[in-house]
Amino acid sequence: MTEYLLWRHALADGRMTTLYATRHARRETRVRVVHFPATARLDVWCAENGVDEAIIAGFFLRDPYRPLGDLWIDGREIAHEPVLPPYDSRRASVVIDDGDLRLVERGEAPPAPAGDLVQAGPLLVRDGAVVFDRESDREGFSVGAGQFDSDITDGRHPRAALGISGDHIVAVACDGRRSRVDDGLTLPELAEVLIRLGAVDAINLDGGGSTTLVHRRHLLNRPYSTQDQAAPESRPIVSALVFE
Repeated sequence: MTEYLLWRHALADGRMTTLYATRHARRETRVRVVHFPATARLDVWCAENGVDEAIIAGFFLRDPYRPLGDLWIDGREIAHEPVLPPYDSRRASVVIDDGDLRLVERGEAPPAPAGDLVQAGPLLVRDGAVVFDRESDREGFSVGAGQFDSDITDGRHPRAALGISGDHIVAVACDGRRSRVDDGLTLPELAEVLIRLGAVDAINLDGGGSTTLVHRRHLLNRPYSTQDQAAPESRPIVSALVFE
């Protein structure tokens, strides 16, 4: 059984954003990584392939499209753009091995995992406490912002995240980039949301205009790439997490 949550979230300065979450029973849910070599809009792909539940996974580069950071599926490495050292070993990852789901720094996972692995990050929550600290920049998102369009750790944006506890897996997305409607979240604000939802460990996933959360084969969130975009629409992406 998948639980669906939707609410308007008040921020400390009086701003608002819309939050969406799906919560899955951990013992009854298989999580796997999917790669789209030619890119795909996740909601469209889910509808076409009979996949009910999914969320965007790792970051990617364009021209040509390719994953940014490690991506492994069923023990097979997918061609990707590496994270720059020394942050390649620190950049947080979703690791799935024989049904065991972990959120860890890349260096804590096997060099050649037997199952699935996708790098994303930063790690937001560990052992029930917020661990993201923008000033220390442990995972190199600020210093390595050249691999992105900008420093993704700075300010409020549409976001996506994955959290786990002993009993549940929770996928979260928020809207943003809509003045006086949805402001988005900072990463510390996102971490606090995950803790309120019961997450013991949590990781940030690709966000911004790529933020995509699918429930019952329907797009839940309203993705905007810019303030001037006429209407919400999902963006082609290269990887996702599927919940079965």
